[in-house]
Amino acid sequence: MLTVNDQDPYSVNNTDSDPGETAEWMESLDALVQANGHERGREIMLSLLKRSKELHLGVPMVPTTDYINTIAPENEPDFPGDESIERRYRAWLRWNAAIMVHRAQRPGIAVGGHISTYASSATLYEVGYNHFFRAQDHPGGGDQVFFQGHASPGMYSRAFLEGRLTEDDMDGFRQEKSHPGGGLSSYPHPRLMPDFWQFPTVSMGLGPINAIYQAQSNKYLTNRGIKDASDQHVWAFLGDGELDEVESRGQLQVAANEGLDNLTFVVNCNLQRLDGPVRGNGKIIQELESFFRGAGWNVIKVIWGREWDDLLARDSEGALIDLMNRTPDGDYQTYKTENGAYVRENFFGRDPRTLELVKDLSDDQVWALKRGGHDYRKVYAAYKAAVEHKGQPTVILAKTIKGYGLGKTFEGRNATHQMKKLTLNDLKQFRDEMRIPVTDAVLEENPYQPPYYHPGQEDEAIQYLQERRRALGGYLPERRTTHTPINLPDDSAYAIAKKGSGQQPVATTMAFVRILKDVMRAKNFGNRVVPIIPDEARTFGMDAFFPNAKIYNPFGQHYTSVDRDLLLAYKESPQGQIIHVGINEAGALAAFTAAGTAYSTQGEPLIPVYVFYSMFGFQRTGDALWAAGDMMARGFLIGATAGRTTLTGEGLQHADGHSPCSRTRTRRSSAMTPRTGTSSGTSSRRDSSGCTEASTRIPTSCTT
Repeated sequence: MLTVNDQDPYSVNNTDSDPGETAEWMESLDALVQANGHERGREIMLSLLKRSKELHLGVPMVPTTDYINTIAPENEPDFPGDESIERRYRAWLRWNAAIMVHRAQRPGIAVGGHISTYASSATLYEVGYNHFFRAQDHPGGGDQVFFQGHASPGMYSRAFLEGRLTEDDMDGFRQEKSHPGGGLSSYPHPRLMPDFWQFPTVSMGLGPINAIYQAQSNKYLTNRGIKDASDQHVWAFLGDGELDEVESRGQLQVAANEGLDNLTFVVNCNLQRLDGPVRGNGKIIQELESFFRGAGWNVIKVIWGREWDDLLARDSEGALIDLMNRTPDGDYQTYKTENGAYVRENFFGRDPRTLELVKDLSDDQVWALKRGGHDYRKVYAAYKAAVEHKGQPTVILAKTIKGYGLGKTFEGRNATHQMKKLTLNDLKQFRDEMRIPVTDAVLEENPYQPPYYHPGQEDEAIQYLQERRRALGGYLPERRTTHTPINLPDDSAYAIAKKGSGQQPVATTMAFVRILKDVMRAKNFGNRVVPIIPDEARTFGMDAFFPNAKIYNPFGQHYTSVDRDLLLAYKESPQGQIIHVGINEAGALAAFTAAGTAYSTQGEPLIPVYVFYSMFGFQRTGDALWAAGDMMARGFLIGATAGRTTLTGEGLQHADGHSPCSRTRTRRSSAMTPRTGTSSGTSSRRDSSGCTEASTRIPTSCTT
């Protein structure tokens, strides 16, 4: 009888029971790949793995693949644009984005900013802008794009070339209040720039979770017949360091479980977070591949540029792939701060077979071996595969260099995220690299204010840029507020509530639920109400909604409910009105935000009503609530089950949030109360926050 180890071909103790038959299978696979290519071989292997699962063979699914591009060169589609022209104005975008941040450091201003993030991701955005991102005038309704917060200078730079922003606007970067006429917000901020930004994506981690629920909201609108959003796609641009945030990874299963194939994450894997390497001793791309694949996502890796294709094709013994697999991120980061000779010796030179592969390349050619996230053709192939993939959300893991194109003092340096300005020498090198027609004399005249570059709207490249956006439905980002008008319910919707409860005491939560139930029945209004519940419907008495309003599930209910014979049976439906997120306050807030901004993103108002478990469900989502406010979300947040018995009786873990500003004063508690008055104490004084400090027996909340 074979042991577990003996059955594992990866085990050193494995003994093949029939080597001849195994050899035949391996020869068949070799012949398949030789005849039909690597991509077909991959498809067959994945299909066999899936079948092995169905046959209960106990073969684990592969969590990671080799450290190479997912899409083989022979399977890449033709690039549809003019790469030469796109490369030309991409250089102008890079220049203007960096110069905007640099000029913001001039004497008397010095407001900071980020140069290196957009430098690493310019290609990722430009492939999208030129060929994929559809704006709101597109016949399909347009896409929603969550731009990485630290990359905002690049979006301002593009708006400048498009004619949407002026040089004066650019000089107002991070000076929202001090710049005459208003400035440009440091990060995407709809409230500060209500016609420009659609989604706030800072603090980090808010972009991923909000993008997931935006994609869900689009499917919800379609399934419920409010609007056909089936041709819209949600894009979220994220950093590999940002994926350490709990919110970034914590809801991946929602996207997979609901089959959100209208969602693509693009992770800018420049291998660096704010202070240094994301995984110096490991490989963040491999880690993320395993994590997303395990969560049920389609994973596409874009690691190497086209210059590597020939080397990999000639790597007959797999030595180069083995070297790529074994090299940690800390070393990859170091390579890009050195030169071609260093890479030849310290990377290729670790194996005589790989050194042989580059013997005919000069040091400059070795240095020019690009990473995949900077290669238009590789990125285009990944984006096209992502939007065509059905049944799963897709994540694209694109390897880049932080500070790419900014010169040796920026590229790949640990401190590059904090570097805000360029020296005169940096400016000259950057100008040369980007081929910007600015003389040394101009740069030397005032190194704090090098000029922006715009060739004029009649320039061939600018005309091409404008044509691409016209074909894709207009400009992005853009925020609109026009929407389908709705009529509020008439007084009859509140008739029962107005009668009161008679002689029977009623809890405030129950009274609210009764009102909500009647409002949801209101003609031409009730169908737009979106109850959002984090697995507490029965606690709130909202299980009465289940049979009629039903719980939203895009796949319906394919099981026999245990309580099917009861009046309040649990019912799921693709047309369900209730968004039930499980034990998940963060997800509930993201769902609330997506529904509460549908009037802007979709032109169709929804009225979310998020009923949370009092302060216990409120205090952990403050940052997400702030983001919802930044997006000008419209809806209702209802703290239910606020009774003293329910919460205080369960201990301080549930009650702490009731008095976030409380202080202990001998045997009595001191609370911060609003300006409108104090609590039941007898003495009070006002503090610097505008709150009143009062001696009181019962702490109350501070609302400053």
